[in-house]
Amino acid sequence: MRKFDYSFEFFPPKTEKAAARLETALDELEVLNPEFVSITYGAGGTTRERTFNTVAKILKERTISPATHLTCVNACCDEIDSIVQEYLDMGVDHFVALRGDPPGAAVDAKYTPQSDGYAYASDLVSGIRRLSPNAKISVSAYPERHPESASWDTELDNLKRKIDAGADRAITQFFFKADTFLEFVERAQKAGINIPIMPGIMLQPNFAGLQKMSSMCGVEVPGELAAAFDKAGDDANAREAATVDFATKLVDDLRDGGIDKFHFYTLNTAPIAVQVIENMRGRFKKSA
Repeated sequence: MRKFDYSFEFFPPKTEKAAARLETALDELEVLNPEFVSITYGAGGTTRERTFNTVAKILKERTISPATHLTCVNACCDEIDSIVQEYLDMGVDHFVALRGDPPGAAVDAKYTPQSDGYAYASDLVSGIRRLSPNAKISVSAYPERHPESASWDTELDNLKRKIDAGADRAITQFFFKADTFLEFVERAQKAGINIPIMPGIMLQPNFAGLQKMSSMCGVEVPGELAAAFDKAGDDANAREAATVDFATKLVDDLRDGGIDKFHFYTLNTAPIAVQVIENMRGRFKKSA
């Protein structure tokens, strides 16, 4: 059977009910032996403490390797360095370094670096790398360009800066067409970017929520996905099935393009991710 790897993203829970939901998701996904799980960091660093506690709990109680998100906003360099060192002392060796967005900002708000903080993701990567030469550092990449990037040259130059600072892998924003990702990888390689680029796969069964996220991120929602959700209507099971089918097809198409690592945005639930992984295993086995 052809080998493939995958990882999952979660966000830190706000309530006891949400914490129980996350534990259930982790129970169901841990047995799938993911390469790692990443824990997000809210806009403006608003979930900093909850992110830390969630990562600490996973590290202590589970067999899976946690990766922690970090951002540049609402903290000076010394604060972030202290947080990084706490993670390192705890045994965390994988960081997802992001610029981040201002807390509570409007969609079109302009990012302003903090004067005594790390200005951009590349600066944050440099700071982490200075503290830990051997840490794994992932950064973001945008197959349809970041909304603030004026051109592909700008987009790829920004990714290059993060690599030059010490990043050793990129995880992409979600997208819905395999060609979007494959063309981005080809464009990056032609620009001299050779680190692994892992596709981010969104598992969102709520179409209104999906449209909102896509609009904010500048991601195109294809007509066939909209039609599938329209057909599913208000039937939650049908919406989940449509999400599974579309994600499975996307992974199949990426696999045909030579991709064998996938990062799934789970939204802290497991059933859709479990079904997609089972589909992947079954189809990969048949083609081996």
